Amino acid sequence: MEINENLSDKAKRDYMLVKKATDGDQKAYAELMDRYRDAIYYMLLKMVNNASDAEDLTIEAFGKAFKNLNQYAPNYAFSTWLFKIATNNCIDFIRKKKANHISLDHNDEEHEKATHEVQASVPDPEESLINQQKATLMRSVVTKLKPRYRKLIELRYFNEFSYEEIAEELELPIGTVKAQLFRARELLFNILKNTTTKI
Repeated sequence: MEINENLSDKAKRDYMLVKKATDGDQKAYAELMDRYRDAIYYMLLKMVNNASDAEDLTIEAFGKAFKNLNQYAPNYAFSTWLFKIATNNCIDFIRKKKANHISLDHNDEEHEKATHEVQASVPDPEESLINQQKATLMRSVVTKLKPRYRKLIELRYFNEFSYEEIAEELELPIGTVKAQLFRARELLFNILKNTTTKI
């Protein structure tokens, strides 16, 4: 399909990056992410009002977009398509969260929150055991990743390196580190999903 001539120069540049990314160009993935990561994150943060959820939803949005790049049609801007994916994914997340939230009473919700905070500060033995099992499962799953993805996940989540520290450690541009981490997390999520299904 030919590119729409009414698109802005920025949108045309995005389209060229999408074409390169579809051909497997890692730098193109990184540049697309650098262009829109913050905007997507802050939009989602307004929707869910939780930094951790917004971060996860940002990762999911890019994961879904990168996985389905071949479905993008250049008759409208890539940013429009990406924001639509992020918004729809977030709406689904909010719906699921509401469906799982049994109590509709505000006081009960406040009490539940306060109780949760107390429990969170002092985990009981069962909770500690579950967390240990999760960590063990996570580490065993990470070993199934390709070496470059495994290294990224280990540095970021086990050693708690910043993006800058990872870039320095692996001698990679920071954009490439972010792009590969998004892909690594998506692969990890898919492996975990299959693993937990079998369990």
